Amino acid sequence: MKVSGFSFIRNAIKFDYPIVEAIQSVLPLCDEFVIAVGRSEDNTLGLIQSIPSDKIRIIETVWDDSLREGGRVLAVETDKALAAVAPDSDWAFYIQGDEVLPEKYLPAVRKALEHYQHDQQVEGLLLNYLHFYGSYRYVGDSRRWYRREVRIIRNNGNIAAYRDAQGFRTRDNRKLNVKLLDATMYHYGWVKPPEKQADKLSNFGRYWHTDEHMAKSREELKGFDYREVDSLALFEGTHPAVMQARIDRMNWQFDFDIRQKKLSFKNKLLKTIENLTGWRVGEYRNYKLL
Repeated sequence: MKVSGFSFIRNAIKFDYPIVEAIQSVLPLCDEFVIAVGRSEDNTLGLIQSIPSDKIRIIETVWDDSLREGGRVLAVETDKALAAVAPDSDWAFYIQGDEVLPEKYLPAVRKALEHYQHDQQVEGLLLNYLHFYGSYRYVGDSRRWYRREVRIIRNNGNIAAYRDAQGFRTRDNRKLNVKLLDATMYHYGWVKPPEKQADKLSNFGRYWHTDEHMAKSREELKGFDYREVDSLALFEGTHPAVMQARIDRMNWQFDFDIRQKKLSFKNKLLKTIENLTGWRVGEYRNYKLL
């Protein structure tokens, strides 16, 4: 069995992405890792080159900043990396620049890769998600956070990134047939210094919104405040080992009263149903669960 990891990145230092930790977290599962490094305003290329592994293969790219509908440019960059993975790989493991796979899940993921290797009906593997917010102490626990995403796909040449690369579909736009793994990806996209978060949102928003919308948003984001969130819970587990140095460098303070719930009556009811049954009513699923 052969596994290729793949991802894309741009301005990782400027926007404080844990891309090094992301790559390192899945390297034990991969025979190679392809990373599409976009032309950046910082030394992102040097950062990736500094990772001590001969598994990593870099392709340098230039983003098409004219692709401003639905985050399409992110899918284009994802597909560039996917197209460069070894053609003889059985699986392609996708990880975004703010995601980290805890080492405790490596055995379960490896077991699933081996188990489904020859089952062609299984086109992808689905991971659970935990979304950290404001600091490394809190996780989002409302319906605004997606619960699962496809991060491992069969390397058959017939799968491409969908919309803004949050997931994948076949090239004829069919949802993938997937199996859910007993593994959780940690998403750290909402944990960084407030000013960095504001800069990131101001930059990436242009791939979804008009100049007029972004001009208004930039004014609002000058006072970015992590406290403006609907519902959080305390994280009671441990973080991946590769994240520890980054956690130790945290230089801002964020405290939140987890009893505070800014939820409508409808969302309170739906959250209660989900807590009691595990069923998320009306959940968007860009996949077909086998």
